[in-house]
Amino acid sequence: MARSRKKIGEILIGMGVVTQRQVEDVLIKTKASGKRIGEALVEAGLVKEEQVAKALANQYGMEYVDLSAQGVASQIDAKLIPEDLIKKHLILPMSKAGGRLQLIVHDPMDLELMDMLRFRLNVEIEPRIAAKGQIKSFIERMGQPGGGPGQALPRMVAANESLVTESIDRTIDRSVDRSMDKSIDVAGEEAPIVKLVTRILVEAVKMRASDIHIEPMADRVRLRYRIDGECMERDNLPQRMQNSVLSRVKLMAGMNIAEKRVPQDGRIKIPVDDVFIDFRVSACPAYHGESVVLRILRPDSVKIGLVNLGFEEDNLAIFNRIIRRPNGIFLVTGPTGSGKTTTLYSALDVLNRPDRKIITAEDPIEYNFEGINQCQVNEKIGLGFDKILRTMLRQAPNIILVGEIRDREVAEIAIQAALTGHLVFSTLHTNDAPSAITRLIDMGLKPFLVASSIQAIMAQRLIRVLCKECKKIDPNPDPKYLNLIGLRPDEAVGRVYQPIGCPVCNGTGFKGRQAIFELMQMNSEIRELAFNMASISQIRHAALANGMRPLVADGKIKVLKGVTTPAEIAKMAQMEGMADIEA
Repeated sequence: MARSRKKIGEILIGMGVVTQRQVEDVLIKTKASGKRIGEALVEAGLVKEEQVAKALANQYGMEYVDLSAQGVASQIDAKLIPEDLIKKHLILPMSKAGGRLQLIVHDPMDLELMDMLRFRLNVEIEPRIAAKGQIKSFIERMGQPGGGPGQALPRMVAANESLVTESIDRTIDRSVDRSMDKSIDVAGEEAPIVKLVTRILVEAVKMRASDIHIEPMADRVRLRYRIDGECMERDNLPQRMQNSVLSRVKLMAGMNIAEKRVPQDGRIKIPVDDVFIDFRVSACPAYHGESVVLRILRPDSVKIGLVNLGFEEDNLAIFNRIIRRPNGIFLVTGPTGSGKTTTLYSALDVLNRPDRKIITAEDPIEYNFEGINQCQVNEKIGLGFDKILRTMLRQAPNIILVGEIRDREVAEIAIQAALTGHLVFSTLHTNDAPSAITRLIDMGLKPFLVASSIQAIMAQRLIRVLCKECKKIDPNPDPKYLNLIGLRPDEAVGRVYQPIGCPVCNGTGFKGRQAIFELMQMNSEIRELAFNMASISQIRHAALANGMRPLVADGKIKVLKGVTTPAEIAKMAQMEGMADIEA
């Protein structure tokens, strides 16, 4: 049978610092207050804090450290663990070797702290005991320039705080707080992994990210956010957490957590600052494990208003006229992630009135609109764009939105709808506006149907907007970028800005995005060229003569307004010669 551990009171009596009667008297008082006997004896002035620390070391078979003794200070190495742990939990590291950390603590009974430190630091803890007051004074001296025997505490930058660190600390703190309340079951507290995943989702939303990328690597799990179209590395999670983190995300998204061999899709919906945010989740098997991407869908992102999309006044006036026409097709083109859906939804938001019936066919439905009939494509049961469109036409809509024209059949039904008195909005994957005409004809559509049904085609790209808090005039703008966007050096003097970086923009120099547009209206000449299957260059020439402003020219206006940089326009407008500069 294991020998029972001696009580603190007994040890202190054996040390000759208190009597049996004194301990008994204090024990009676501690029953009402709930204080530990050692703490109560110190408060009563019967023993010193150092004597209680020695008794605890005796009780738990640990080494006692007197921080006031000569030579002890030189054994402390504060650089071994982050400053936040040292200050928050009043602990001091001594040495680290072979995956074991010698650590001075004041409470050997704080098992939750020990578990958190093992998890966070990925080491085994060898605790030593010192008096709490001595530890606190030692830390305070170390934090003062030239004021202590040890080195200064390592500084930590809040922006680089590990998500693992913060989530686990918060869970431990909450468990400790709740343990004070006997009515709360601490065993039911959410695990650190649950807190970590929730924190990732919430933080990404607050940082204005559009995507979260959780990517298993050979030795870690890389966490990245896409903000304003650019991926930034947020954290590197320990590899041992890979399965737990991925399983938690898949569980929240309603996926099969046991299946890791095939791609899966799911959705998560959680409240962030009292607003429910949707996450579209995609899991794809990769070499080191499943790569998971969560696309963040904000309900307010498609209701920012047409003016805030980035339209110049002339293009906005044309756009407003086109979307109010009674029939015809209006196409928005551009690569994936260029904001096509946001533009079309913004148009629908303007047109969504009680006197109009609007139906959409989408794959998937990304945003929910009150007053609009939205239909989800489901190829698994044979419910494709074509079937939904045929059904739509029997419901007498005024306006139809087709998420994307992917093939000839869908294109033919959309054209038929346009020719029979419906206004049709849709998207197409082409690099510019004139290319859309030849793309539809290449699908197999008859040229005269394309020429007669299309009202306008608009290409667009998203460019990063300079942070208003820190942008500054660029005294020496790069002539190579100026040349690419057709801006003369004398035009740029005092009008071109550069990104600087500040806390508001997370040091990037950019905050938010706007679109640049290329809006081509159909006229008799362009319709004739489409009917005769003319080349893209011929159609583009006619469109420019008809007043179409190219993407780069629209971007040039934004550069001169101080909205963005020449390099951003050259990159996003896919200018020839950009690759040579970047190389």
